[in-house]
Amino acid sequence: MPPVSPELISPRSPRVSAARRLGKRNFRGKERLFLAEGPQAVREAAGHRAGNAGTLVELFATVEAAERYADIVGAARDAGARVHLASEDVIADISTTVTPQGLVGVCRFLDTPFEEILAARPRLVAVLAHVRDPGNAGTVLRCADAAGAEAVVLTDASVDLYNPKAVRASVGSLFHLPVAVGVPVAQAVTGLRDVGVRLLAADGAGDRDLDDELDKGTMGGPTAWVFGNEAWGLPEETRALTDAVVRVPIHGKAESLNLATAAAVCLYASARAQRAAGGCRSVTGN
Repeated sequence: MPPVSPELISPRSPRVSAARRLGKRNFRGKERLFLAEGPQAVREAAGHRAGNAGTLVELFATVEAAERYADIVGAARDAGARVHLASEDVIADISTTVTPQGLVGVCRFLDTPFEEILAARPRLVAVLAHVRDPGNAGTVLRCADAAGAEAVVLTDASVDLYNPKAVRASVGSLFHLPVAVGVPVAQAVTGLRDVGVRLLAADGAGDRDLDDELDKGTMGGPTAWVFGNEAWGLPEETRALTDAVVRVPIHGKAESLNLATAAAVCLYASARAQRAAGGCRSVTGN
């Protein structure tokens, strides 16, 4: 089992330099590694496997964090990760957050081939088409996980899944469900339709109302929601590829809903329609 480094790792260490570079997309792609920051993300990474290997490769931890989160450090070691004790300055140098929590993990890429997602015949999927904001992408992934979606697809026009902001915003959900990346929109739509999934575009200008669709009982089958850009929604050519364009009704005076909120409403509407009445976990529980 890889040991904890007996001394604080030097800021000039090649391992620290390599971890720092993962804040940039080109280095992440070259090394197929990304950063997971904070106890929640590191805990999930330690328990996840990418193929036959553990997802967590290395863990940098301050002495205080290593003591406070001894269970996470132990899980990292059990997963085969190398654990380095580091000063707060080293953690701050590696981290991309303003207030680091003392734990930064280096993880292997874990995206799933789109073909594997199709082979699993998913019943609920979130497709992120033209989503450019990493915080929104990570939050939609978290919503998809909470709603019980079986997969998320990021098209080739969307943000990098491993952007540190996206990883943080997913709050560990990145490690919970299959995610395909770099899939052309047309391929995503065609592939999902071929395995019996209905494609719904979420758009404020949609000609169908989500409440009406629920009342008509059309939401119970396998469904993929296609979400667009935060500022300008889905382009016409993408909407035309889907089976219907659905709007979330605005009953009050708000001008619109932001992307993550609209995604949560749509995904939970499908999840409710697909499930028989019964108990479910609280959406606010830990």
